[in-house]
Amino acid sequence: MTPDSLTPQCLHSSQTHSGLKRWIGNALACAVLAAPLGASAAVLDLEGYADASGAISVQRQGDTVDPYFALQALLLAHSHGLDISTPAKAWGAWLVQRQKPDATFDRFCRNGPVWAPCKTADADDSVLGLWLAFMDSMPAAQRSQANWVRSRTVTSAALARLVDPNRGIYLVSPVYQYGLFMDNLELWAYPLTHKAVQNARHPNFTKTLAAVFWDDQRKRYLVSTQPGQRDTAHAFYPDAVAQIFPLLVRFPLIPGGAPAHYRRWMAEHRDEWLAQVKDDFAWGLVAVVALQQGDIPSARCWLRTALPHRHGAHWTVTDEVAAQILQAKAITAALDTTNCTSPRENPKRSP
Repeated sequence: MTPDSLTPQCLHSSQTHSGLKRWIGNALACAVLAAPLGASAAVLDLEGYADASGAISVQRQGDTVDPYFALQALLLAHSHGLDISTPAKAWGAWLVQRQKPDATFDRFCRNGPVWAPCKTADADDSVLGLWLAFMDSMPAAQRSQANWVRSRTVTSAALARLVDPNRGIYLVSPVYQYGLFMDNLELWAYPLTHKAVQNARHPNFTKTLAAVFWDDQRKRYLVSTQPGQRDTAHAFYPDAVAQIFPLLVRFPLIPGGAPAHYRRWMAEHRDEWLAQVKDDFAWGLVAVVALQQGDIPSARCWLRTALPHRHGAHWTVTDEVAAQILQAKAITAALDTTNCTSPRENPKRSP
């Protein structure tokens, strides 16, 4: 996010435009939602997003490749049990060849049949961290290739250079010298990122994030370490998104606990979330949070509201993955809008 742009417990369970950012999911291990034991994993279908070269566009048949979104989508699908092997292998081979000497990645635009660099990355910290996590998720035979070994080494070093040792957090990039809450949580979700950012003053990345970003006066998380955060006007992105993001990555230091935090967020923002697809983006990863929290009615309402816009201008590859995760769990669109308004009581949970 820059200016451009369960442990198995049900209760505890980015972008072409500046409004859509930083989400990454973790594994869903709640038994009631899990696939039957021994069942084959559903295969992720990226037809229209992945091309013959291995590139994965942000939107279906789109003209932009943003490495962040492809990495986000693949890791999300993988962590929720979808088989990503075919698109992931091709994508990894495509991207590793396009890593710049300083280990960062550009965004790419289609120039006829060729994908050419057209913009720098929206944020170095999150892309580098997701690339590390993606590489670690790949089969050993691919990780052991010489160019992959080298990539992992230079990527780790580049990410370490983004550490702010005074605060104990990651900075966006060498240009944007501030930290973003969601980027840091996204990095926190993968333990491989903890060591570089911890020091004698800040020995625990988890506690540091809570101390830096929780605003006890407003009882909300700050979006950024930039000045003036307490005075900004509300917007669904980044403000509301930042409040629910800790639930997606199962951040443990949530004042009041995850279930209460989730219920409060849905009471405040559910209607606003479901309306986003009309003017902004579908925000399907809130539906993944609902799934992780056992709030099936909200997930079904999202499908009802968002699926008519599938593959359209407000639908990204991440939304496509979110929809396929829900469908793999046999979750279908709500038949009507009865349960599709902000809850006055606890969200209904699956039996």
